[in-house]
Amino acid sequence: MENSTQQAGRPKQNITIYTEANPNPNSMKFMLSFMLLKGGESYDFPSIKEAEVSPLAKELFGKFEEVERIFYMSNFITITKKEGSTDWIEIIPKFKEFLLEYFEAEKPIFENIDETIVEKAESEAIKKIRGVLDEYIKPAVEMDGGAIKFHSFDEETGIVKVLLQGACSGCPSSTFTLKMSIENLLKRMVPQVKEVVAEGV
Repeated sequence: MENSTQQAGRPKQNITIYTEANPNPNSMKFMLSFMLLKGGESYDFPSIKEAEVSPLAKELFGKFEEVERIFYMSNFITITKKEGSTDWIEIIPKFKEFLLEYFEAEKPIFENIDETIVEKAESEAIKKIRGVLDEYIKPAVEMDGGAIKFHSFDEETGIVKVLLQGACSGCPSSTFTLKMSIENLLKRMVPQVKEVVAEGV
């Protein structure tokens, strides 16, 4: 099967990496001077087991004992460190050095990705929910080094389930944001929605 993952072209030189803090104190957003992925794709690796498809993620888990979770999207990598581990100020330079050497050596980001995309018929309510998430919510979440994905919608109960990834996963403020911002917006714009919950968090 054709590899569905699209990796953006990486420049052979002049790669720069800088960091941006986000609401999750245990996560740091490493901004890259090139696109890591194309087409709005994102990948979340909550452990080294899930990182088997990515040599980059595997090396990060293996080289840095502080790493708890890794997330890729567009032109950034969000690294979440273990609670109570080394302060960011001490380990950011090490992460930057590793990433710079990795990309300059043109090592692969992924290998053996085999995905099948199945399109399902969706109700009008689900289409509206996806539209609100894409237009109003995703851009703000991505700025904080995370991502939000639609999981499911129960037409009978009105419950929307979403997946929080990257910096948003385990963030102390994510529950507040989910209820006060995301839920309120969806309930206002899609009357069928009664509640929003995070799946797997």
